[in-house]
Amino acid sequence: MNEENLRKIQAITEAALLAAGKPLSVDQLRDLFEEGERPARQVMEHVLLLLEQSCQGRGFELKKIASGYRLQVREEFAPWVGRLFEEKPQRYSRALLETLALIAYRQPITRSEIEDIRGVTVSSNIVRTLLEREWVRVVGHRDVPGRPAMYATTRQFLDYFNLEGLDQMPPLSEIRDLEEIGREIEKNMQAEIEFDSPARSTGGNGEDSNPDNAPEQTLH
Repeated sequence: MNEENLRKIQAITEAALLAAGKPLSVDQLRDLFEEGERPARQVMEHVLLLLEQSCQGRGFELKKIASGYRLQVREEFAPWVGRLFEEKPQRYSRALLETLALIAYRQPITRSEIEDIRGVTVSSNIVRTLLEREWVRVVGHRDVPGRPAMYATTRQFLDYFNLEGLDQMPPLSEIRDLEEIGREIEKNMQAEIEFDSPARSTGGNGEDSNPDNAPEQTLH
């Protein structure tokens, strides 16, 4: 394929990623073309590499995540871009962050197993919030009396945190405790730039019986 055709495919790919507002896979990008002009997978992957290189030195980057590819603002420019939005970035309770961290690192895991590790009751609101945000899902039921649900993270969880897979998460051996995991997760959340209007916080959905959580956070 000649250079002119590659530049055209690259321009179409860039336009599609800008317009989509969500990650697109290689196959989804290839499907944008009519059958007779559809680039081979190898060609499309080469075009994505060219697009990634063309983003060097610019305020945005091409990022590969679990669901595919997306164009996004570089993390170092978040403080400036964030000023476009009137509402402050949403904050999350320590209880929710610790629960999410346990699910991510110990999946599949039941609610009672999370409670045993944290030493406090996990609020139903926390579980509901994680399910509604589609960061976790029920993947089965433990074969014990009551058959409690087992939770695991989702592709949406990976996408939100700019991960291709769980193997990109920091090894547990490098993290001292749950609070440190929670701080790392929250840092990643605050660095995320939303191009749509930020969702309004519903407030108070993530508190559990741990009094440390109450004064500082609201959840969505």
